[in-house]
Amino acid sequence: MSEIRLLSPRLANQIAAGEVVERPASVVKELVENALDAGAERVEVDIEQGGVKLIRVRDTGSGIAESDLPLALSRHATSKIVDLDDLEAVASLGFRGEALASISSVSRLSLTSRTEGNDAAARVEVEGRDMDARISPAAHPVGTTVEVRDLFFNTPARRKFLRTEKTEFGHIEECVRRQALARFETGFTLRHNQRAIQSLRPAMTPLDKERRIGALCGQQFIDNAVVIDAEVSGLRLWGWVALPTFSRSQADLQYFFVNHRVIRDRLVAHAVRQAYRDVLYNNRHPAFVLYLELDPANVDVNVHPTKHEVRFRDGRLVHDFIFRTLHRALGEVKPQDHMHGAVAQSLSREAGYSGTPDSQPAPVASAPYGASAGGQAYGGQKPVAWEAQDQMAFYQSLNAGGGTAEAAASPATAVAEAPQSFAQPMPTPPQDSEAEPPLGYAIAQLHGIYILAQTRQGMIVVDMHAAHERITYERMKTALDAQDLKSQPLLVPVTLAVSQREAGVAESHVEELQSLGLQIERMGPETLVVRQIPALLRGADTEQLVRDVVSDLMEHGQSDRVKAVTNELLGTMACHGSVRANRQLTIPEMNTLLRDMEATERSGQCNHGRPTWTLVTMGELDKLFLRGR
Repeated sequence: MSEIRLLSPRLANQIAAGEVVERPASVVKELVENALDAGAERVEVDIEQGGVKLIRVRDTGSGIAESDLPLALSRHATSKIVDLDDLEAVASLGFRGEALASISSVSRLSLTSRTEGNDAAARVEVEGRDMDARISPAAHPVGTTVEVRDLFFNTPARRKFLRTEKTEFGHIEECVRRQALARFETGFTLRHNQRAIQSLRPAMTPLDKERRIGALCGQQFIDNAVVIDAEVSGLRLWGWVALPTFSRSQADLQYFFVNHRVIRDRLVAHAVRQAYRDVLYNNRHPAFVLYLELDPANVDVNVHPTKHEVRFRDGRLVHDFIFRTLHRALGEVKPQDHMHGAVAQSLSREAGYSGTPDSQPAPVASAPYGASAGGQAYGGQKPVAWEAQDQMAFYQSLNAGGGTAEAAASPATAVAEAPQSFAQPMPTPPQDSEAEPPLGYAIAQLHGIYILAQTRQGMIVVDMHAAHERITYERMKTALDAQDLKSQPLLVPVTLAVSQREAGVAESHVEELQSLGLQIERMGPETLVVRQIPALLRGADTEQLVRDVVSDLMEHGQSDRVKAVTNELLGTMACHGSVRANRQLTIPEMNTLLRDMEATERSGQCNHGRPTWTLVTMGELDKLFLRGR
């Protein structure tokens, strides 16, 4: 008797359903993607009892011909690809031909559709028990309606794993949100138990797109977001990235789309995390809605049944493009860009308050007063240059500094102290209020820690140490980038025991490692010898640094560990060399610091991700004193 048997079509579809249909939200995802592939301008989703009782998806797409209805519910039947060439350049969301067959095997499914050239529609019905398709005439406009009833009725074990109605609908709502973010040109309607939850019109203009983003991700996100749009080498990245001050405790507001397909990819996550590295506080997470467009032939979507994962043909190019675009966009953010979000947050704090007309926020000046195109400081004075003879000066100044007052006065830290020369004559503020700089004019110092500045919006409070720390740090990085990274030979080479794969990666990336200041040789199948390291990192843990670099090369094809450790060291030096608490500053010195902040990249946060300034609006102040009531 043969022990190998051919599985029945029903059992094969139920096995496939275990991969494709995880919960009701999986059904909604597959059906909505089919509607979008059909060119639907409108998609309506009706849910009952969290999707267990009913899932109905109606679209205005091209429809399915009556003769194709039985085949549409068969496994491995699709209109989206024909041969291997199509599979290697998939432009549609679906292509496997498994979704409808898998869904129909674990539910009672009916599909009603009509094409443009037919006067009548047709309906096909299938139940998971026998999988026999029954076709009958029906009335329906051009498009398709799919009804899925009694999900998992014939697989009770799967049904027991479902969560509460509220939880399952939450997953469905998130699924519709992702599809609505992916296709602005399509209108979406979501109803649960006959109650409208979401109704979105097609968004064709930039303003309509921002309104949809605000409706789906929250108005605060769009108020604190920076618009980006960059294109190079056949890659285009556009969308919205939140300011670092709008970080979140969890990664629940991160949407990334590749050719309109929502994905979760480690390469993309690493590039985004790298771009936000020195502007996020502790373990906070950035928020973004980003769209990557590239030739479908350069990305493989046939990686996982759920199609949430992709594989790029040139992952390193994509990683560098995403990182550099976001890094540049965040670096170009100035206080005037933060101001809109700060005003919006202040207004949200004073929600419900109806003040006098003059308490409303006024528009912010587009350019800081006294700052030229070259980024000069307030009053036309050029910022003090931060220079060093070589990288060892950094390291020596850090060891000599120690953060003490005596060390701060020593010659070794004179370079780090240089940016404290704020005593510049302040020009007379212009009478024209439109020329007011974004951070306003200093009026006082509070407890030797905070600078109080006056603007038309109200009062700006600046943490002078955090602000000066960022200014010093950015000048240090600029000075270091202008020099070649020098290496220092080790008196006693460090020998590492590694795996054969790690040794092979290190051997194949010798030139890249040398560009990072590392000279590493393979001395055996599982042995590496480190002979040189960057001079600046003389006191670092050499073994751990090399292991981290090799690990990055294995996972991402490149490494920025040396730069990360270098920047961390520079950040420590900037912290030690910046103006300290209880140091009394004059009004001209405070104004010079404000002007330097307006001309410095990422000045909204210090090196540790803490905010450097905040806004208290006139409305908030009026509310404290009950003005306008």
